[in-house]
Amino acid sequence: MTKTRENLIRCHWASNPLNIPYHDEEWGVPVHDEHKWFEFLILEGAQAGLSWDTILKKRARYIEVFDRFDPEKVARYGAKKVRQLLADPGIVRNRLKIESAISNARSFLKTQQEFGSFDAYIWRFVEGRPKHNTWKAHAKLPASTPQSDLLSKDLRKRGFRFVGSTICYALMQATGMVNDHAITCYRYKQLAR
Repeated sequence: MTKTRENLIRCHWASNPLNIPYHDEEWGVPVHDEHKWFEFLILEGAQAGLSWDTILKKRARYIEVFDRFDPEKVARYGAKKVRQLLADPGIVRNRLKIESAISNARSFLKTQQEFGSFDAYIWRFVEGRPKHNTWKAHAKLPASTPQSDLLSKDLRKRGFRFVGSTICYALMQATGMVNDHAITCYRYKQLAR
């Protein structure tokens, strides 16, 4: 019997029309695109203290107002742009998060210069390839790991903000540095290949 998309076994958090496509198409897929890296850095920082569904609802507006996550453009944002962003109900209107996105763009560009790409820099934290965990239940997933601790410490040293270890681990999960799909999830085996 062939399973349809509707009755596939997924990670338990993939439960609504907003997060199922994200789970099925993006979460845990290895990222190597620089704009996509910058997008996830901004969105994971914006998510701090909120649900990921909140960010998914606002993602299209983030793409629009943050110049499609072009770090060179975002790095040049000034006070006028910050005021515009703070007035935009389509994003998380938190001054610290908005200002950190701008300063993170500058740190992102410096990191690219030093390593040739942000991708080359960040994949070093998992020795260049995804780590495939074998969780049976989502409740077993850690909030952080020694690798996310190291990544967080190094990013902060480079001037990044909103990059605590928990945020870094969420970043690692989202971008496929770690495969944290439950082993019962249909995506686990697809990504483990």
